[in-house]
Amino acid sequence: MTAETHPVVAELLARSHELGADRRNTNYAGGNTSAKGTGTDPATGGDVELMWVKGSGGDLGTLREQGLAVLRLDRMRALVDVYPGEDREDEMVAALDYCLHGKGGAAPSIDTAMHGLVEAAHVDHLHPDSGIAIATAADGKRLTATIFGDRVVWVPWRRPGFQLGLDIAEIKRRHPEAIGCVLGGHGITAWGETSEECRRNSLEIIRTAQDFLHENGKPEPFGTEIPGYGALPESRRRERAAALFPVLRGLASTDAPQLGHFTDDEVVLDFLARQRHPALAALGTSCPDHFLRTKVAPLVVDLPSNASLDEVVARVKELHQRYREEYAAYYRRHVREDSPPIRGADPAIVLVPGVGMFSFGKDKQTARVAGEFYVNAINVMRGAESVSSYAPIPESEKFRIEYWELEEAKLRRMPVPKPLATRVALVTGGGSGIGRAIARRLAAEGACVAVADRDLEAATRVAEEIGNSDTAVAVAVDVCDENAIADAIAATALAFGGVDLVVNNAGLSVSKPLLDTSASDWDLQHDVMARGSFLVAREAARAMIAQGMGGDIVYIVSKNGVFAGPNNVAYGATKADQAHQVRLLAAELGEHGIRVNGVNPDGVVRGSGIFASGWGAQRAAVYGVAEEDLGAFYAKRTLLGREVLPEHVANAVFALTSGELSHTTGLHIPVDAGVAAAFLR
Repeated sequence: MTAETHPVVAELLARSHELGADRRNTNYAGGNTSAKGTGTDPATGGDVELMWVKGSGGDLGTLREQGLAVLRLDRMRALVDVYPGEDREDEMVAALDYCLHGKGGAAPSIDTAMHGLVEAAHVDHLHPDSGIAIATAADGKRLTATIFGDRVVWVPWRRPGFQLGLDIAEIKRRHPEAIGCVLGGHGITAWGETSEECRRNSLEIIRTAQDFLHENGKPEPFGTEIPGYGALPESRRRERAAALFPVLRGLASTDAPQLGHFTDDEVVLDFLARQRHPALAALGTSCPDHFLRTKVAPLVVDLPSNASLDEVVARVKELHQRYREEYAAYYRRHVREDSPPIRGADPAIVLVPGVGMFSFGKDKQTARVAGEFYVNAINVMRGAESVSSYAPIPESEKFRIEYWELEEAKLRRMPVPKPLATRVALVTGGGSGIGRAIARRLAAEGACVAVADRDLEAATRVAEEIGNSDTAVAVAVDVCDENAIADAIAATALAFGGVDLVVNNAGLSVSKPLLDTSASDWDLQHDVMARGSFLVAREAARAMIAQGMGGDIVYIVSKNGVFAGPNNVAYGATKADQAHQVRLLAAELGEHGIRVNGVNPDGVVRGSGIFASGWGAQRAAVYGVAEEDLGAFYAKRTLLGREVLPEHVANAVFALTSGELSHTTGLHIPVDAGVAAAFLR
């Protein structure tokens, strides 16, 4: 907040943060809050009645002043006189733009009328699991009266918009004793004359509903356990999840690339172990926020927990094809002349008994939130089934919201995705030097990055530099250890859904004359780089082939793979090995859409872990220069006379993987400022 923040706005933000911080009150980015007060009209200097309301998008728990839409209340309420009726409801959202007060702020949301038309200084509209459970119960109207008496009024389902605002405003006028309402199939709305009163009323509705469900709900609303459908032991289910995830992500990306999130929350595992889960899952979610994120229904694997991996993979491919056909049929059943085109027929939620839930979205946060919303939906189903039966809004209404032109307009306003959006990268040796620069550049261009290094602390520092776990994770890996590599690929899959882009960068250097190079020197050098990069590429290729989405493998080789220098037999030979691996794997993996390319740097001294570990001193001694002058020495011998930095290597990796060179494989790009002896022939 700024020093000029209006006191009413300060109260509104404080209330929003308190309500939004507790997921029992509302889901992520769900619901909206508002406050009305007097401001100054800069054109006249006089007072003007204003409403501040959470705008489209954003989350209550982290709402900031710039996330509020600010409207003149007189103009907003005057829209009642020009409202053309429910058939032309969508026109009213555009009309709200003419009610805005000043520049800046967020775009008004579809719920703005609910806040502006209700005669109360403060209004909260929330999506608590307990409230939606009552709202989606088959006899929700009766339950509302039983639970709340005349303090809370039932509102039949109506799509959010201007008419719903009129309905709620009329209900408040008819029921002056009411503190709020339950919106059928949707959520709750509460009001108050002060911010504190509004907050108390919201929490009273939520907690009263929670208490009623707890005290009156039957203990097993989802039925008894199905034999063989219980949760696998944690280690087994996470191993199964890591193996399944690339396959599921590939299927979920049939129409558009997706990122993934996995959860084995007890809520999900218990739901999938119960008799009622297939029927309830088929009914889909109800709250508009829920099914906009989770789609009309999930894909549910109908196999027991102990089914083999091959059985599950085969079955999920069959179910995916069926899901696509059924989703296309759902679209055809309800499409109208003015409906947006189908957005994709792949599931956003995949449920696997004994293992957990896989959720998908255009970025990691969207995928994660979709999963959180389906957990909310399970809680809603449990609550509704415990005291009644779960009865979500009709399929036709779900379609009207999913394929609402206003939602389509919101999608069109989204920023253009970055070049590497939806791609998952794993960078070995990512904890320092070239690897750190590559990880940072790939993330800056939109990729999710697993920073892999023997030094987990260093990898963690780099991942934290990049961002939160929706963008980067740290992974421990010793590239000499096959099991550790498999674990690193599995960890990457569990974090983001799979892997699309692997950079073989881990390395070390032994600089000795031939006669001083021991067999152990030779073995160590080759184990880390020649053997290690082979093992990483092999494990990554397995995941990429399972995904069926193609991919990129990039080797950070060296000009020493081409150029023969003194006292460098172990390092130069292993770099030549890596260079030919690029050619061999490009020839073999092309049929799977996997491109394999290399980058040949030279003399990357600054920030290099290899040079800092003794290699710099050794090479400086060979060339007869001070170690601190080694970078400048390397620069002087190049055609361009420039020092090569880690960021220059990262630029080359991005160039190879950004899509501009989509038809290039088996290539080595020199990043050496021009070393004629290392020109490729």
